[in-house]
Amino acid sequence: QVQLVESGGGLVQPGGSLRLSCAASRNIFSINLMGWYRQAPGKQREFVARITSAGVTNYADSVKVRFTISRDNAKNTMYLQMNSLKPEDTAVYYCNAVLGGIAWGQGTQVTVSS
Repeated sequence: QVQLVESGGGLVQPGGSLRLSCAASRNIFSINLMGWYRQAPGKQREFVARITSAGVTNYADSVKVRFTISRDNAKNTMYLQMNSLKPEDTAVYYCNAVLGGIAWGQGTQVTVSS
């Protein structure tokens, strides 16, 4: 069992950057798969990026090149660096961890607007 807490969301202008953090309540070294998802108003939750314990990453086509997922096992934290943000990136961003079942954080709002 693990609890996840996201932070780092906010309001940013198009073209700007944000870094989201996902802090875990326990050591994440043994968690094979962690990821980021997002949900825009009126839309279903969608995959953004994932990272394995070995550091292998995958991204949705819509965020490739612009977003970077990483994890710091020593800090029990996963990150999502978001650059060149677009209005269509506006959503609530959730992190998850696959550990037996799937644990989700409560989400953090990202709004991209001028």
